[in-house]
Amino acid sequence: MELSSPTSAELNPVILRLFKKRGLSPTDVQEMLSWNLKEIPDLTQMMDLKKASERILRALSEGEKIGIYGDYDVDGTTSCALLWHFFKMLGAAVEVFQPSRFIEGYGVHNSSIDAAVEKEVKVLITVDCGITSIATAEYAKGKLDLIITDHHKDAAPHIPEAYAVINPSRRDEPENSPLKPLAGVGVAFALALQIKNDLATRGTETPSIYPLLQLVAIGTISDLARMTPLNVRLTRHGLKQIPTSQYNGIKAFFQPEELKVSMVSSEKISFHVGPHINSKGRLDHPDRALRLLIADTISECREHYTHLEVANRDRRMIQAEVFEEAKKDVINSLGSDELLINILYRPHWHEGVIGIVASKLVETFEVPAFVFTNAEEEGVIKASCRAAGELNIFELLDQCKDLFIKFGGHKAAAGLSMKKENFPEFKKRMNTLLKPIPAILRTKLRSFDVEIGIEEINANLLKDLDKLEPFGPGNEKPVFRMKNAQIQSFRIMKEAHVRWTFTGINSKVSVQGVSFNYLGKWNEMTPEELFELQNKSGLTIQFTLGVNRFNGNETIQLMVDKIIAGQV
Repeated sequence: MELSSPTSAELNPVILRLFKKRGLSPTDVQEMLSWNLKEIPDLTQMMDLKKASERILRALSEGEKIGIYGDYDVDGTTSCALLWHFFKMLGAAVEVFQPSRFIEGYGVHNSSIDAAVEKEVKVLITVDCGITSIATAEYAKGKLDLIITDHHKDAAPHIPEAYAVINPSRRDEPENSPLKPLAGVGVAFALALQIKNDLATRGTETPSIYPLLQLVAIGTISDLARMTPLNVRLTRHGLKQIPTSQYNGIKAFFQPEELKVSMVSSEKISFHVGPHINSKGRLDHPDRALRLLIADTISECREHYTHLEVANRDRRMIQAEVFEEAKKDVINSLGSDELLINILYRPHWHEGVIGIVASKLVETFEVPAFVFTNAEEEGVIKASCRAAGELNIFELLDQCKDLFIKFGGHKAAAGLSMKKENFPEFKKRMNTLLKPIPAILRTKLRSFDVEIGIEEINANLLKDLDKLEPFGPGNEKPVFRMKNAQIQSFRIMKEAHVRWTFTGINSKVSVQGVSFNYLGKWNEMTPEELFELQNKSGLTIQFTLGVNRFNGNETIQLMVDKIIAGQV
């Protein structure tokens, strides 16, 4: 299915200024705006993909049971659901498995193989994990055929000796492969595509796999995969299908009025769908989210979704408590020296939320964050790590790997476990490694894309912004800066958020804005202070643009990130 792509000449002048600021060439712009799936890189150009497909086709023809084993996060869960739906299309016998974050932990384990063998699985396909599972691949030999599909860094001493290993980040894949940015769910989709193509070669036609792009969209956005032209198009087509989805499990995340759109926004996935899918896996076992995504009936979906809502509410409460403690620890430790990194540890912090807390610490203090807590094993601690700016956190960890029991991840996010006794040395070494790196490369800059006047904020601009969706790393949602702003009024909501009404100096136009969790923010002026100061020199505000939907009405809304007294 192809949809027409707008040309840059048809776009709002503010969008054209954005393209210029980001240094996009006409070809870059055309690539960004395109919907054409016929021009994407060949997804089947990955090592071992053909070999894996042939083994799976043999399993299908001989009636062997196929197992799917996925990580407990959104990428792993959507990958499991994608292959489950695909194999059900083919009438295959399928079992799905996911580990608990707190019992088995990340990755594939010997116990995972045993569980699959017990269910009489002959071919076990991992999704979003397995590239470092050398011992488990060895253990699987003679018990079942292990097919690894992953997208994480190939960081083990050697590639696991599984039946097949499909990963665009394999050490022997081309360094410049356009498939490297795929999320795990994108790699799973590539496997489905290869199998479908091989069946077609044998004269067997199968149903369209186009609907599976909905799961690719959810997993890719939630895993913060880089929005290259390939990921943009795969995700764009997935978001386009969600309003008319045939998957009841996906529709469960939306109110009926939210589906009265031509395309679901990437923000809805990032801030609602993804966190709900993740919630169960953060607190106990992730299977509810997977069962929701593969459920048939609406009643099943309602039951599973209710559990996710409760888990997400609990997760938010626990996360808030841990973040407040972590923030206080940082503030109490601030001294005269430059803050290079936050490396924090408390034994009681909930393992399921330390990744989100690390991200929030980066937002607050604008430097990398490592949040440690106790592991299940005595004397072992584990951490979630988040980078700031352009820093490659994985490469830094690689220089400290002698301190770790295990580690893995990406440029921007990683995880590790180590003996507690190594914690002081790790802190010392990380600070030493960061010092020579220029601050601009290791801090989160409060940058903006385009200066905008209040009169330029209109429905036409919002409509054209939607054409740039999906947003994510590499195609960030534009941040606007407006000078000479004034607060007409403000209102506190739920003791944390602020609803603003802004106007411009010498302007009769006013716009609504909102700042979530603004009160109590570190190093920010209160609304009252800003209101008092604004008459002296006006305000400068930074924001993204969105739509507030309430009681069937839609109004433009500024999502305000920063308000500065005076002109910057």
